[in-house]
Amino acid sequence: QLQVVESGGGMVQPGGSLRLSCAASGFTLDDYAIGWFREAPGKEREGVSCIMMSDGSTYVGDSVKGRFTISRDNAKNTVYLQMNSLKPEDTAIYHCAADRRVTTVQAMCGMVFLDWDYWGQGTQVTVSS
Repeated sequence: QLQVVESGGGMVQPGGSLRLSCAASGFTLDDYAIGWFREAPGKEREGVSCIMMSDGSTYVGDSVKGRFTISRDNAKNTVYLQMNSLKPEDTAIYHCAADRRVTTVQAMCGMVFLDWDYWGQGTQVTVSS
């Protein structure tokens, strides 16, 4: 089955860390742009961080800059989102998306396309004391 699957979410106290994974099955991510997006009740979908699998170029949104890091492991066909210094406002469902049409990380996180090739089911991140 061709899909991307997120994992690594959970509940953490403010200031804590989590590492999310986005793993592809049935296809290779090498030619794709990958993005992490989050959705919280009452808020618009936000492009958190994006990466080009081909050259490793990255984009990090202003709201998470300095706290979140995106990385890739082409051999494992997986993208990671390391989240440090988590805040309650980071609480959301985090989805990853993959698209082969997108040529820049800015376009991926800017949601130029909304009908991405692949969209995962998401993983819940809750930051609460």
